[in-house]
Amino acid sequence: MMDMATTIQVSDSLLRELKSKKMHEKESYEEVIWDLLEDTMELSEETKQDIKRSLKEIKQGKTLTLDEVKRRLKIKNV
Repeated sequence: MMDMATTIQVSDSLLRELKSKKMHEKESYEEVIWDLLEDTMELSEETKQDIKRSLKEIKQGKTLTLDEVKRRLKIKNV
């Protein structure tokens, strides 16, 4: 199924604001709008469970420092 496209009118001030939100020059306005909407969207049940599991692991001390990760991956400081 192909997505439909539409044109919307926005004020110059909103256009400037959307441009300022771009992470890079080639980012589309659709990507900018989705990024802005993401903050208001509900998390999936899977994501909620992943967060709960991660918080439990943190409380149990199942974490590594950045230096430990670098040592295990044999990454030297740059």
